[in-house]
Amino acid sequence: MTAIPRYDTLRLILGDQLNPRHSWYRSKQPNILYVIAELHQETYYVQHHIQKLCAFFLAMEQFAQGLRAAGHHVCYLTLDDTQQYSDLTELLAALCQRHQTTTLEYQQPDEYRLHQQLQTLTLPAPVSVQKVDSEHFYIPFDQLCTYFTPGKHQKMEFFYRKMRRQHSILMDGEQPLGNQWNFDHDNRKKLTPNDIAQLPEPLLFNCDTDAVLARINRHRIPYIGQPTTQLATPTNRKQAQLLLAFFCQYCLPFFGKFQDAMTCATQQSWSLYHSRLSFALNAKLISPQGVIQSAIAAYQDNSEISLAQVEGFVRQILGWREFVRGVYWANMPNYKALNTLSAHRKLPRFFWTGNTAMRCMSEAITQSLEYAYAHHIQRLMVTGNFCLLAGISPDEVDGWYLGIYQDAIEWVELPNTRGMSQFADGGLMATKPYAASGNYINKMSDYCRHCQYDVKQKTGPTACPLNSLYWHFLAQNKTQLQHNHRMSMAYRLWDKQGSEQRHAVLQRANWCLDNIESL
Repeated sequence: MTAIPRYDTLRLILGDQLNPRHSWYRSKQPNILYVIAELHQETYYVQHHIQKLCAFFLAMEQFAQGLRAAGHHVCYLTLDDTQQYSDLTELLAALCQRHQTTTLEYQQPDEYRLHQQLQTLTLPAPVSVQKVDSEHFYIPFDQLCTYFTPGKHQKMEFFYRKMRRQHSILMDGEQPLGNQWNFDHDNRKKLTPNDIAQLPEPLLFNCDTDAVLARINRHRIPYIGQPTTQLATPTNRKQAQLLLAFFCQYCLPFFGKFQDAMTCATQQSWSLYHSRLSFALNAKLISPQGVIQSAIAAYQDNSEISLAQVEGFVRQILGWREFVRGVYWANMPNYKALNTLSAHRKLPRFFWTGNTAMRCMSEAITQSLEYAYAHHIQRLMVTGNFCLLAGISPDEVDGWYLGIYQDAIEWVELPNTRGMSQFADGGLMATKPYAASGNYINKMSDYCRHCQYDVKQKTGPTACPLNSLYWHFLAQNKTQLQHNHRMSMAYRLWDKQGSEQRHAVLQRANWCLDNIESL
């Protein structure tokens, strides 16, 4: 019988901590065991897309193989191995006892629930617990409190400029390169038919998912969507670097220009010019520093890439990504319960099928179901906007976004959904609700040309539901929103409409809400 090896130290690696450059791995020590585990608790807290489950499990398994190949001692546990343990705490206690461990080390989790779980570990004596930083973000975890104050709004733009200065990114001394901090106004172009024809075919990754799928089905894990052998996201560092190189070569020259554009999805068009690096970043297969450096190097080497294109991309990572994380940690756990606009309607069933006559919604949802991916404008201004206007419960919206997208981890999903998209935090994230009528969708996409609803109409049975729902949203929330200076023009326009017109619009909106499942 083989003796169970003893390890002085167990080091826990969570599924989104696959950072090969972490200082843990600089030396190989035979008395340290690295533990990576597929956990039942991580498959059930929300119903995930099957491609998300496959991507994480494949990435974890490949990361474990890489550590072993580098000479580290690794314990990789599948769902079969961990099914007897109720949760992570019970598993760690058993492993420490089994290997006669005296120290458990873990990296700071990015999600509050795992942070709490590991903070309150009860392990058998004499095991001590030590925490280290994940060494991934620009801002170390213990410095977040110097940037963000609980319950206080901070403008992302000011935060972004501070980060640019602090890290000397796209700077000319103390001034921004090009004497302009933000090129957002140059990044709102609509795709023409000729532009759509020029879109690069998305880079996908062939994956052997048979073993992972067999485990998921054997353990009867519920999931969204359909499995595929071609994932939209990389599952190892080599693939992530390939996707980064592909983005810099084929997409970055047009990224900023079309980053807010949308179009009806085809095999070629669904990814547009977006990087799709968010899963690789959130799982830490690649670093934000490395991604930004690669993008800037491409800008410097390629005259076809303008400053506006690269600045728009840098802003998403250095600005928005770091900002969202700060808002999350400054305001948890209370942030998760905020519902300032008192939205309580249930999520319509078509969010799980895409079966709706609203073409914009059908396109965004169907793409999400097919690829476990939608870009940020589809999430914010299509599905998110509909939920905001219809008064869908933020809990329901959070659950859908957190489950359906491959890159969705609570620290990044929650502020983007409950804060930016649903304004449920009352303005901690955004300065106003991102509410829009069908006119915005028509301006930024070709969805409306293919829709049975008329985007030009507010009332009547064929009027675009978003039009009446937009004005209904303003009327319902007037007490809370009318003093917001960014909403004042919209309220002036509403007040200028005659009483009969307002009544007809609200009547159409109420019909849409009463018949929301059949829209």
